[in-house]
Amino acid sequence: MHFESPIKRRKSRQIMVGDVAVGGDAPISVQSMTNTDTLDVAATVGQIKALQDTGVDIVRVSVPTMDAAIAFGKIKKQVEVPLVADIHFDYKIALAVAEQGVDCLRINPGNIGRDDRVRAVVDCARDKGIPIRIGVNGGSLEKDLQKKYGEPTPEALIESAMRHIDLLDKLDFQEFKLSLKASNVFMTVAAYRLIADQIDQPLHLGVTEAGGFRSGTVKSSVALGALLMEGIGDTLRISLAADPVQEVKVGFDILKSLSLRTKGINFIACPSCSRQNFDVVKTMNSLESRLEDIVTPIDVAVIGCVVNGPGEAKVADIGLAGGSPNNLIYRDGKPSHKVKNEQLVDELERQIREKAAEIDAAAEMEEGKSPKITVGMPS
Repeated sequence: MHFESPIKRRKSRQIMVGDVAVGGDAPISVQSMTNTDTLDVAATVGQIKALQDTGVDIVRVSVPTMDAAIAFGKIKKQVEVPLVADIHFDYKIALAVAEQGVDCLRINPGNIGRDDRVRAVVDCARDKGIPIRIGVNGGSLEKDLQKKYGEPTPEALIESAMRHIDLLDKLDFQEFKLSLKASNVFMTVAAYRLIADQIDQPLHLGVTEAGGFRSGTVKSSVALGALLMEGIGDTLRISLAADPVQEVKVGFDILKSLSLRTKGINFIACPSCSRQNFDVVKTMNSLESRLEDIVTPIDVAVIGCVVNGPGEAKVADIGLAGGSPNNLIYRDGKPSHKVKNEQLVDELERQIREKAAEIDAAAEMEEGKSPKITVGMPS
């Protein structure tokens, strides 16, 4: 059973990052950033393709030098996902990646320097239909703001952002999105709440330098969850000291938990206790590992006993209720058949893949396409 999110999203104008719409009524997009050396084209392309396989919508690549700009062009030709070039200070690099087909420029206009340099970048972006991302970070505020406020504050982040926005306003350029990132949850949430009513451009959410995989996931979930539930946010990146693929997975899991995206499997699983009739933790680890390729929206309940198992299984596409001597599998909320522990993971995978193919076929039929059905285990 799939529930629509009750969240009423903030109204924002829509921009295009390549073929991905950001803002307006577009789905909230999930981003990540490569951590390879951009000059190592093969390694960077490999990481981007791994992110693509995970479902990422947009990828950011650091471009600190002109040599990196040339490498960026080679990378762009080998991947399909829209790429954002992360640039600081040197406007010539921004102009160079624009010629290389960049889909978005992450550059703060106030850091470029003279007005003519800002105008050159904005004119180029306008001419080529490239949006800009203004990225304000609590760790890199302007020196005068550091002196004025003494330390990073939500108000300091807002003042920094408005300086950059004013430069774009003077040049009548509105195709931009904004991020206001801090490593502190409360500061991040407060800053986004303050800016949400002041501009109508899309907001890029994130907690910067959130931490390692576990602590960073928790911190990001708390901050972004609060903002998303208030309707704030059009795109997001989970900043983890971990494999970028994990950033994407966490991002989608946050959105799925709020019914804002339905990409992939939504697992409902019990934490397990002495009532369990099979090893729930081991089963879930195996299923998540085997089924990472599934992008079809599907609810799967894996419950180890008969107390909560039948109830959860009845509202899932595929459900499992633990039992003795055999466990009971449900399809579309109805009891289907029993399975022994030894065959449990294989049979669940088979059932999930069959159901995913069935859902895909129905969606294709509704769109007037010929269904392409593949069932059973992957080759």
